[in-house]
Amino acid sequence: MTSNVDDHAYVEDYSSGAGSRSAVRAWLPSDAPELSLNGEWQFRLHASHHGLGDPAAGDDEGWETITVPSHWVLGPDGALSAEAGRGRPIYTNVQFPFPVDPPWVPQENPTADHRRTFDHPGWEVERVLLRFDGVESVYRVWLNGTEVGVGKGSRLVAEFDVTQALRPGENELVVRVHQWSSMSYVEDQDQWWLPGIFRDVTLLGRPAGALDDVWLQTDLEPNGHGTLRTLLRAEVAAYPVTVRVPELGFEQTYADADALAGAGAEDLGPVEPWSAETPRLYAAEVASSGEAVSVRLGFRRVRIEGDRFLVNGAAVRFRGVNRHETHPVRGRVFDEAHARADMVTMKRANVNAIRTSHYPPHPRVLDLADELGFWVIDECDIETHGFEHLGWVDNPSDDPRWAAVYADRIERTVERDKNHACVVIWSLGNEAGTGRNLAANAQWVRRRDPGRPVHYEGDYTCAYTDIYSRMYPSLVEVEAVGRQTGGIRYTGSPGEAQRVRSKPFLMCEYVHAMGNGPGAIAEYEELAERYPRLHGGFVWEWRDHGLLTHAPDGSPYYGYGGDFDEVVHDGNFVMDGMLLPDDTPTPAVADFAAVHAPVRFALVDGELSVRNHAHTVGTGHLRFVASRLESDGESSEQELTVPDLAPGASASVSLPDELGSAPAGTEAWLEVRAELASEQPWAPAGYVVARRQWPLTAGSPELTLPRPGRLELVQALSGAVLELGPATFDAGSGRLQSLYGTAVDGPRLELWRAPTDNDRGASFGSYEEVAPEASPFGLGAPGPSSADRWRERGLDRLVHRQVELRSGPDELVSIVRVSAANSGLFVDVTYRWQLLGEALACFVDLVPTVGWDGTWPRAGIRLDLPAGLDRASWFGTGPDEAYPDTSGASRVGSFSAEVDQLNVIYSRPQETGHRPGLRSLSVSEDGTERLRLRTLPTVDGHRPGFTLSRHTPQQVAAAPHPYELPQPTHTYLFLDAAVHGVGSRACGIDVLPQYALAPGAHQFAFVLEPPQA
Repeated sequence: MTSNVDDHAYVEDYSSGAGSRSAVRAWLPSDAPELSLNGEWQFRLHASHHGLGDPAAGDDEGWETITVPSHWVLGPDGALSAEAGRGRPIYTNVQFPFPVDPPWVPQENPTADHRRTFDHPGWEVERVLLRFDGVESVYRVWLNGTEVGVGKGSRLVAEFDVTQALRPGENELVVRVHQWSSMSYVEDQDQWWLPGIFRDVTLLGRPAGALDDVWLQTDLEPNGHGTLRTLLRAEVAAYPVTVRVPELGFEQTYADADALAGAGAEDLGPVEPWSAETPRLYAAEVASSGEAVSVRLGFRRVRIEGDRFLVNGAAVRFRGVNRHETHPVRGRVFDEAHARADMVTMKRANVNAIRTSHYPPHPRVLDLADELGFWVIDECDIETHGFEHLGWVDNPSDDPRWAAVYADRIERTVERDKNHACVVIWSLGNEAGTGRNLAANAQWVRRRDPGRPVHYEGDYTCAYTDIYSRMYPSLVEVEAVGRQTGGIRYTGSPGEAQRVRSKPFLMCEYVHAMGNGPGAIAEYEELAERYPRLHGGFVWEWRDHGLLTHAPDGSPYYGYGGDFDEVVHDGNFVMDGMLLPDDTPTPAVADFAAVHAPVRFALVDGELSVRNHAHTVGTGHLRFVASRLESDGESSEQELTVPDLAPGASASVSLPDELGSAPAGTEAWLEVRAELASEQPWAPAGYVVARRQWPLTAGSPELTLPRPGRLELVQALSGAVLELGPATFDAGSGRLQSLYGTAVDGPRLELWRAPTDNDRGASFGSYEEVAPEASPFGLGAPGPSSADRWRERGLDRLVHRQVELRSGPDELVSIVRVSAANSGLFVDVTYRWQLLGEALACFVDLVPTVGWDGTWPRAGIRLDLPAGLDRASWFGTGPDEAYPDTSGASRVGSFSAEVDQLNVIYSRPQETGHRPGLRSLSVSEDGTERLRLRTLPTVDGHRPGFTLSRHTPQQVAAAPHPYELPQPTHTYLFLDAAVHGVGSRACGIDVLPQYALAPGAHQFAFVLEPPQA
């Protein structure tokens, strides 16, 4: 084989590639011939790139097979075992998984040869290109023994001219892929390191007279007319070129390049604008003498005016998510059906924007975004985050040796995706420090595409970017930015601060959605709505990155960092999405959707206020319905007449009298919802896009403490049994033993919960000892995580001692002192049991002794029930779990679910399943009701919440993965007077003080009733 590259020096140099790579161009459908080379390839893995010769023709030793596209560390059933001999996935967030010594990489550098044959397609064309849409990390290509070139840029397209190397009959293609290379230093994104040819490989026929590049630049004039400017790169033989937009009656032929250049922007007349809410596309065709290319046009105008980011003259609020390309089995291999379903889920959740973190996605993703409607920040494939640990010393972003690499990457990003209406902002990359190479890229983007602004969060002073972008700012800081007062972090002079204040502000990452959470989405949205300069943000992130793997006993589970015996890893920080790895939406999706509803309701003086929070569309496509729900199950609803409200407009609507009242003594709620009046591409007619609920009546009788009767002191003898109506109690502990013939153990005080990822997080400060507004930039005080504080206080190992037990004919009182391990801290709990006919009421008082500080995870009781219970029906809040700072989607109603469906199967087990405001609960086994209870409200109307779980919090906290939870022996019912919020401290702010549970006295009551047959 011939070679023009010195050995494997390309693996560790500063070049952006080598060989016959053709000029970068837009990725567009064409009628030119093409041949997919996806499918079964031969595969051979080497331990290192050192000492390897060129793949020799006829060498058939050691080859196996692999499917392309794929990652060689993954198989058809997920991550491969070590016995497969194909290496392992590695997850790191910031740190590199190898020593930082740029541009050098370890000698142990897994290198895989991929080989296949194909027949000459018989095209009569002028040139043939070989396109790779994505290969990690660096690769070298031979065709029929002739070296074609070296490709770099894992998530970027490369097209090699293979015209001269192609031969009649059978052709042999060999691609050598290296897991590590110098390019790994600029591809340190927060994701799995997954080597391989993971996107399509395609042979492209380029006819004589073909179009080498097409850019149809659209604009929307203030008068509603669309304009079109055609930019081409083509040989003389390609002309004449005709541009057609049939729906607009436009057709223009350009005789030559001069005629095209002289034409400028063409006025196409009135058009329907493109926006994320009205993704109107027009089919266009550009035809040369040798090729016809299809383009879908969206007419819109992107502008920055002062500190406002505008599209079509209206300010944009990004209600967005960060989207990585990840799948538990395929890794980053693209599947269009899955991507479409994923984006439909986004639309249903009122997501209107996507940041392509942290690289250009598969090009079809942007086609779908054009079609379904999303504002997109298209991000360049650059991240050097690992250099932060070294104080950014040797960071490629400010090293001139890397300048060509940076320039090549931004050019390939912009040129590939420039025709997409959805792309409204170009991003230079992510977490790459700052420096001259990023600044140069920003300047190049402005020259190439002045119609879209430049974003990069790491430019803290907006020295070379157009938008002030931040990650995980506190609410205090966001408000200071919005109202243009207070200090600006990372600015070194008044001039820098003033420049930052003059830009539109967005949060490219906020409310880290790791595990149970994130909290405070509503508070961030309220600020974005209050201050015009704030343009919303992008939740980190859309989905978990768990990889399907198997436990030693064969049980499937979703692995995270460390599950594949990596030497260096960042644990489960890769499990930080609003969707679980199996596509299941977590409750965060419903919370996000509720907070970001496109129309919002308020009840003002008995009238309904409706406000349209959309950017583009009115409310004419929606149907508005009001209903009354009563605690006895009765309900009624009526359609409301709401005018078609323009964006930003509001109206007051009178409610029917019959919906605003309820019979005395009946708890009732008024609910208003907005639903789609007709089918949309992303949801059927009737799909609810907004909902709100208000209580109409106070409802049930309040909690009333029983009047003490004549009670006698009971000697606490272990094993002795007391009877009270349908229940038996253990005299030694005062706890229930049985109830209506069902085994029950409890109640016992529970203050502990299995820590959430946010409870375990301490990367940001705590609000336990200092209020947000009293700390610098609202970040709280540095300190241990909430989980560590709780463990230090012994909340995970409570010790119960019965102090007193008294009984009478119709009641029983048990007083228990509960100590938090050996902390010297106590809670005194009084359980007052009283017969109410055939029912049994329990009044619970818990009072902490002096000395408690900080927060509690929960304040409630636990009842141990039989393991066989399988279904719950309840009247209260639902349908999903909700915590004080994640309750946007919670509503009162009647719900039913399997017990195992009440809890979210987070990839790292943690607190889940709490539903506040319980009214009544029925738990059954095989269709037979075994437990029935109702709660009584306190004076202020508060009721306890409930959780049903197969495991105790201690068991959950001890299990790194779901499969490591013990076999259930009970079903555990928790009734909680209050719970702590969840926050976002895994990478963001702590639980806000108004949602924190400070130690204190609590009181609640419930009534156990005879099960119904």
